[in-house]
Amino acid sequence: MTEAPSLAEADPKNLIRESFRIEGIGTAECRSIFVDWALSLPEGIEPVTAIRLLLDHYAPKAAPGTQPHPMIAVLVEGAQARPGTPRRRGGRAARVPV
Repeated sequence: MTEAPSLAEADPKNLIRESFRIEGIGTAECRSIFVDWALSLPEGIEPVTAIRLLLDHYAPKAAPGTQPHPMIAVLVEGAQARPGTPRRRGGRAARVPV
């Protein structure tokens, strides 16, 4: 997708929106919702672009002087995450010939 997605395209199942409505939600629950959101993102929408759009929409709504919502921290972490280069992991199977 060449242009920026709309808010509806960035959160097609409204998972992120609903997470902000859940009273007492914790970081672990927000991470679980984030994974479900990432898996439901339509093809052609860049995840980091969608995350930044969601942050621009939801982060300013936090009341000043209060603890930020845990989903904000999860979104910030998701926007900064860079997938690492796949590495071969060692182990017995790698050392012992077949």
